[in-house]
Amino acid sequence: MFNKNYKPTDEIVWRGRIDSETNFDAFRWHQWVERIDLRKNDLLPYEGKLGFAFIGFCCDEGIKRNKGRGGATKGPISIRKELANLPCCFTQEVKIFDAGNILCESCTLEESQKLLSKAVDKILALNLFPIVLGGGHEVAFGHYNGILSYLKEKEDKPNIGIINFDAHFDLRPYPNGGSSGTMFRQIADQCRERGLEYAYLCLGIQKHRNTIDLFKTADRLGAQYILAKDMINYDDFSIIEKLDDFMKLRDYFYITICSDVFSSAYAPGVSATQPFGLEPERVLKFLKYILRSNKVISFDIAEVSPRFDQDNTTANLAAVLIFSVINTLAQMNNVDL
Repeated sequence: MFNKNYKPTDEIVWRGRIDSETNFDAFRWHQWVERIDLRKNDLLPYEGKLGFAFIGFCCDEGIKRNKGRGGATKGPISIRKELANLPCCFTQEVKIFDAGNILCESCTLEESQKLLSKAVDKILALNLFPIVLGGGHEVAFGHYNGILSYLKEKEDKPNIGIINFDAHFDLRPYPNGGSSGTMFRQIADQCRERGLEYAYLCLGIQKHRNTIDLFKTADRLGAQYILAKDMINYDDFSIIEKLDDFMKLRDYFYITICSDVFSSAYAPGVSATQPFGLEPERVLKFLKYILRSNKVISFDIAEVSPRFDQDNTTANLAAVLIFSVINTLAQMNNVDL
């Protein structure tokens, strides 16, 4: 299933400060994460209360095709380094695994996306919640297809909603192949071909980052969106009402965050910086609300580019968001400290 473009994570990545080697209340994530190799055939489904698995997508070929700034290929290791020293704010009934990385070396973007799809499918089959570390936002096409592949083993037409925090629609045409700006149009076309409902909600859209044609494309495809200025100016109830209207019609949710949705003050290390982007606490509030729907099946964060980061600010932000995802789900399962 997995070829040379899959690689388990090096042990050296998960290292950090140690306050105690026996007291779990003093543990940090690097002491609790267990590395797994998806190439092994003897992996058994996780039987614990709640399990997560990281999988890195070390690719920015889609960004390059989209004429963006390369560098996100090193995002996964940068995020992991920030995750390593986070405290374990959950009980030992929660387990975190690191399932390695998908590479884009000596292969095409499409091949790496297919490999990611297989990895996500396998992680879900192992009864683990996938957290995919980008990499360019082209990660979304492979990630979504992995979710779809897994769910189609259970039901003919799974009802999946996509919630994307992003400054861009990523609904561009793709006559010369996919990129980091085409994924959700590719998914729309795929849904039409397979007779599946296309359900896409994008939060944080910037008018100065999307052409009029992209707004028309979103309307034609039935995509829903909330502008960044409305995310800032609307009260919480207005945003939650829009989320509720979208979420009540779906059985599963895939959440994806493009780091360029945030203001460059918080996320300088991205392909396309946003001086008027969103504040993290605003996004976090709605992210937690979506997670509490108990319908979220997978999560990723994309476009963390260490090459342009300052003091690891963007990677640290990604780590805090992942920390919140895991702790929110732990609280929901009554396995938080």
